[in-house]
Amino acid sequence: MQEAFALKADILKSDIFWEQLEAITRVVEKVLRSGGKILIAGNGGSAADAQHFAAELVGRYKLERKAYPAIALTTDTSVITAWSNDYDFAAIFSRQLEALGKAGDLFCGISTSGNSLNIVNAVKTAKKLGVSSICLLGNGGGALKDLADLSVIVPSNNTPRIQEIHIILIHAICEEVEKHLINDYIYD
Repeated sequence: MQEAFALKADILKSDIFWEQLEAITRVVEKVLRSGGKILIAGNGGSAADAQHFAAELVGRYKLERKAYPAIALTTDTSVITAWSNDYDFAAIFSRQLEALGKAGDLFCGISTSGNSLNIVNAVKTAKKLGVSSICLLGNGGGALKDLADLSVIVPSNNTPRIQEIHIILIHAICEEVEKHLINDYIYD
């Protein structure tokens, strides 16, 4: 248990962490201000985190406001199971990006290993479509750290600890985005 709190304390003291978080938050704000949408994906617990992130953006985090356009690509089980059964699980998110993504949108990949092939492929597809990409990563960032436009890397190889920090990041992003965009999305 002490490891969990020590990691969080170390990360919160890191200037690099705060700079990365600030940069990602500004990208999310820019995409939403320009009418783009946020497309989010991950596997396992990161799939749940993707859904949580989308729910906070579409619903509300803390402030009463209009919905931000966000879609968790992890929720359409028919697409996921049909495509992975007939073709390849490694393409489940890139295929959805082909259908839903457009220039000006943002793809957010969440991967504790930084090497999830379906997230790697989705980032590559995002680049082809002119969709910006951010990633929440662990384990030194893996293959995704050099593919995504921006990343926050949790310096740990302990999956539960990485996931805990990812949720903190998601909440921090949502809070800052709401604070900066509230006047753009307030009810008339």
